[in-house]
Amino acid sequence: MRYRNTLALAALVLAALAGAARAQTQAALPAPTAGAPATGEARPILAWVAFCQAYASECALDRNEPARITLTPALWSTIVTVNRQVNRAVRAMTDLEHWGTADRWDLAEDGIGDCEDFQLLKRHRLAAAGLPRRAMRMTVVIDEKGEGHAVLSVLTDRGDFVLDNKTSAVLPWHQTGYTFIKRESGEALAWVSLGGITSPATTANR
Repeated sequence: MRYRNTLALAALVLAALAGAARAQTQAALPAPTAGAPATGEARPILAWVAFCQAYASECALDRNEPARITLTPALWSTIVTVNRQVNRAVRAMTDLEHWGTADRWDLAEDGIGDCEDFQLLKRHRLAAAGLPRRAMRMTVVIDEKGEGHAVLSVLTDRGDFVLDNKTSAVLPWHQTGYTFIKRESGEALAWVSLGGITSPATTANR
């Protein structure tokens, strides 16, 4: 009888722990926010055009894919993990130092890249993990130094989140402190303007 009681108690404890773990995972999901609104068409980056010619599958747009993903604990964990892994794996270097050219976009095959190469590799890995490319858009911003910078926007039912090589934290767009200039369109092989909307957060939040 004592053995049965011990087993029953152990089962209750395990069930309670499992329930707590599930609740913790759910609580780890970011709070819902509004996405960054597109305001019209924008001119594509020339280096992006060359990238799409060289890596057509990376730029392919499938209108049957969702434009926004439903964020689950598993997907959130995948996004955070890939952001962190790529940030650690790739060595930052400007295109001028690396290739002798002002701007070149690629997948950092040699383990070296600048901001857009980090983000393209993240999208490549997230797509391989099952996330729809249509919901992952390369985005141009003005950073805290007043300089042009590329990030990856992941569009979700909880808002737009930014993957950035400057931080391993995946942040809602409005907490980055960046000014959002334009991003890839989810409707065509083109870019849309974000109107220069500025995140109200400061770099202290990063």
